[in-house]
Amino acid sequence: MAQTVQIDPTKMGEGRAIAVLTSGGDAQGMNAAVRATVRVGLYTGAKVYFVHEGYQGLVDGGDNIRPATWESVSMMLQLGGTVIGSARCQDFRTKEGRTKAACNLVKLGITNLCVIGGDGSLTGANQFRTEWKDLLVDLVKAGKITTAEAKNSSHLNIVGMVGSIDNDFCGTDMTIGTDSALHRIIEIVDAITTTAQSHQRTFILEVMGRHCGYLALVTALACGADWVFIPEMPPEDGWEVHLCRRLTDQRGRGSRLNIIIVAEGAIDRKGKPITCDTVKQLVSKQLGFDTRTTILGHVQRGGTPSAFDRILASRMGVESVMALLEATPDTPACVVSLSGNMAVRLPLMECVQVTKDVTTAMAEGRYEDAIKLRGKSFENNWNTYKMLAHVHPPETKSNINIALLNIGAPCAGMNATVRSAVRIGLLQGHQMLAVHDGFDGLAHGMIEPIGWSGVAGWTGKGGSMLGTKRTLPKDLLEEISLNITKFNIHGLVIIGGFEINVDHLVEKMKTTVKRGLILRNEKCNANYTTDFIFNLYSEEGKGVFDCRKNVLGHMQQGGTPSPFDRNFGTKMGVKSVLWLTEKLKECYRHGRIFANSKDSACVLGMKKRALVFQPLAELKDETDIEHRIPKTQWWLRLRPLLKILAKYKINLDTSERTAMEHVIKKRGLVPQ
Repeated sequence: MAQTVQIDPTKMGEGRAIAVLTSGGDAQGMNAAVRATVRVGLYTGAKVYFVHEGYQGLVDGGDNIRPATWESVSMMLQLGGTVIGSARCQDFRTKEGRTKAACNLVKLGITNLCVIGGDGSLTGANQFRTEWKDLLVDLVKAGKITTAEAKNSSHLNIVGMVGSIDNDFCGTDMTIGTDSALHRIIEIVDAITTTAQSHQRTFILEVMGRHCGYLALVTALACGADWVFIPEMPPEDGWEVHLCRRLTDQRGRGSRLNIIIVAEGAIDRKGKPITCDTVKQLVSKQLGFDTRTTILGHVQRGGTPSAFDRILASRMGVESVMALLEATPDTPACVVSLSGNMAVRLPLMECVQVTKDVTTAMAEGRYEDAIKLRGKSFENNWNTYKMLAHVHPPETKSNINIALLNIGAPCAGMNATVRSAVRIGLLQGHQMLAVHDGFDGLAHGMIEPIGWSGVAGWTGKGGSMLGTKRTLPKDLLEEISLNITKFNIHGLVIIGGFEINVDHLVEKMKTTVKRGLILRNEKCNANYTTDFIFNLYSEEGKGVFDCRKNVLGHMQQGGTPSPFDRNFGTKMGVKSVLWLTEKLKECYRHGRIFANSKDSACVLGMKKRALVFQPLAELKDETDIEHRIPKTQWWLRLRPLLKILAKYKINLDTSERTAMEHVIKKRGLVPQ
């Protein structure tokens, strides 16, 4: 029986050298990816090098390729752009340039290359790997390297991470920088909306997306735009008349503004560009509306990365190092992608080919295929937008009444969910009812019809426009039952939730890293309070560092919802009402009531990249009712990575060590 061999993760990279570079356009989160790559590489015992100025630095060599240290990536996590630089490089497109780059890597013993960039940058890296052996032969013949050096560097391992704000790479749910770009766009849209409402204006905004309409599409969903132009789906001929009619209808419903989103690569069915000026001239001339245009440009790349991009890039950086350490001479180049909630590896060139297939489909007029090739997320966003874009509810009513209420603490995205639920319900012919102040309002009859215009502008608003309370229904069941009968409510859509080591920091301050951050959950421990930890660090840190504390409190619940929350809430609202509609129609078809059946009360949530309904009875088995949390929480798997990236000198606890051992075994690093 084979004996299990325990491998120290801090020794896995011994004898290896890894270089990391950023190439192409910058994207927020690139620095987080570089930081994670460097720190995990060093943690495994590998040597890690920065390549400054992208492929140009690889070709030029010298000081452009420098050793990276733990401290050299400190304070990079929150920075936008790319600290190690990026540059367009014509030299690398030639074999002579790639030969120089190979020579520079061989001299430093680097045989592992991590490239963070777009599909062009990653394709170039794959070409470099493919011709590596030929380049070594040429270098030996030219006397630039010795036979021994060529033998020691006989193969080159490549791994890629996609840094692109356009989310234009097929094979990943999200590319590094996309979420941050959406934050910038939505901030500007929200600012513009206020002035547009004041002056009854039409605003036309151009966002980046030369070949991909993701930013435009999600922005349109997140701000409730009246129209969106994307390159994957040019509008039908005669769109001008349709657009003007929609804008007029919206004004007729009491709207004081119109928002039109244009992707920079938008075209009509004949391939003619559709620009902001094109649309402005149409609206101004045909409707006489006061119209303004805004081209956002490179402001979308600017600013600090969002929390999502920092975590995404960090996880991808970790997976990239693991991919390089596991690679063999025959391992093809891979790209680290996000699938559902997991960082996974996919064959690089297969993903590049699908990305190219999208362009081919658009060029050939196969627009439905182009939408599908973009992936399920893109397709779902497009279908949701199309459903919500209609402003004419059917004349035939369904005789179904659906009520909506919020419960628990207010959270960003509640209003976006209510808006989409109301509008999709109206489009199904239902009467939609607004319940104010949660179960209290349902018990006391605070119920009224709500129409299309009643939820206008709700997408970007924080808090709960309906009002919400933490009151549970158990003491109000009789009153609630009477009002459900009185208002003839057939279905309810309920939106809400359940009503450290001081030595480590002292050692850290002795290095060139002169700051530390401790985050504490409000209920993590009854004895180790925020004040206790503050006093402990203040006392033990005397003469080494100062200590400050800040309790964020309800600031975390305030403010406007993020693009993700708006988009997520919008799709959840649509899905909820469509599910209820199907269930109620089933009742009418079979002449039965299913109020007490297993699936009469369900919770909608995200699982494995899809919105799914789960019966409430089943959910109880997965829930810690006392503490109002799931028994299994996926994000706890990030804790071991946090400790590695923060250079903790303490042992992982039992659950964390089990998680790390699982990661190592899964990758084949521990023979069974």
